[in-house]
Amino acid sequence: MVHGWAKLSHGPGNFEKLLVQIGTPLPHLTSWIVPLLELSGGLAIFIGAFTRLAAIPLIAIMLTAIFTVHLKYGFSSIKTIGLTPSGPVFGPPGYEVALLYIAGLVAIILWSPSAFSVDSIIVRKIPANKIP
Repeated sequence: MVHGWAKLSHGPGNFEKLLVQIGTPLPHLTSWIVPLLELSGGLAIFIGAFTRLAAIPLIAIMLTAIFTVHLKYGFSSIKTIGLTPSGPVFGPPGYEVALLYIAGLVAIILWSPSAFSVDSIIVRKIPANKIP
């Protein structure tokens, strides 16, 4: 959710510039769709509603980020490239964190909803003979 909010709060136009730079088709439309998916998908996972469905586009977004932005910077998400009197200077992040997000989303898809999720409430209300 934080990533989607950051894109929207800084203005979709700024995100659109990045999308143009990496050659994304329909950058204007994508600059709105991606942050809205990140916000709504993150919220769905946070409250445990439609988590398996929400995880799929979030995985697609992470894979796109890996292959269009992070891959060229290598695996590590933290690269110290210098040291100043005020502290370390970090380089661009690699794809490590995006892979962690994907692993978490895959885990959400594979495991049943928790007892405190909206999905578990929905499942309890559907008779057992109606679940496919």
